[in-house]
Amino acid sequence: MNKLPTDRQAAILRALCEGNSIRAICRLTGAAKATVRKLLVEVGEFCSGYQDLALRNLGTERVEADEIWALVGAKQRRAVRVGGGDIWTFTAIDADTKLMITWLVGPRSVENACTFMQDLRGRVTRKIQLTTDGHNMYETAVRSAFNWDEVDWAMLVKSYGQSEGQDASRRYSPPVCTGAMKVRKIGRPDPELVSTSYVERSNLTLRMQQRRFTRLTNAFSKKAENHAHAVSLYFMYYNFCRAHTTLTKQHPNHYPTTPAMAAGLTDHVWKVEEILSAMDPNQPVTSN
Repeated sequence: MNKLPTDRQAAILRALCEGNSIRAICRLTGAAKATVRKLLVEVGEFCSGYQDLALRNLGTERVEADEIWALVGAKQRRAVRVGGGDIWTFTAIDADTKLMITWLVGPRSVENACTFMQDLRGRVTRKIQLTTDGHNMYETAVRSAFNWDEVDWAMLVKSYGQSEGQDASRRYSPPVCTGAMKVRKIGRPDPELVSTSYVERSNLTLRMQQRRFTRLTNAFSKKAENHAHAVSLYFMYYNFCRAHTTLTKQHPNHYPTTPAMAAGLTDHVWKVEEILSAMDPNQPVTSN
């Protein structure tokens, strides 16, 4: 375990989760780059293992799944190191509790999509309504993971183009969604609930608050392993430590509520220090 005092470790972790780069964290906290990276690896590994065990037997009814792009070292066409290039994070969110149920970091491939969907299937206890985007890999992945009576699955197929009056030659102009079509695949999904809005909003939050995902900066990940650790840490913070505005408003007393609380996994908002204490078997986490 890192030898920094707990309060400094917590400050570093909060900074990592709130969008600061490693160099910025070093300037803010006075810690060395190697120390910050070491802490990220240690806590990221713990967060991955903890949530792998905790996020199971979920009574989820509605799931939205998507992928978000990032890069390691360089974009794919310019990557020269092994393990560099484009990297994707598959995400699956509970549309009701906003809990990030599972994620997978790696290439955007059929094999990873199958692994991702099989992991999702192992975490839920009832039939779910599932919405994915229109990527062809899900045709294989969903059908290999779920039986016909375990999922109501629909694709939300979007079409993209340039907005009216936009110069098509602008290199970094984002495409604009020009239409969307709901396509039923398995079972009888409720058309009114076929949506990827929550998972896309979650991915936007991830891109805004994880410096490694920010476009057109030099704060991108240099190693795929550290990228995966950062994602695990962020989702631990998202699920357990940060109250969700919508969930808080839905609470009868407007009590600050995290996705983990809404899913019945804990009864209070965790502090970052509790993540650190959970890593020490001699200091078990207690409820407030």
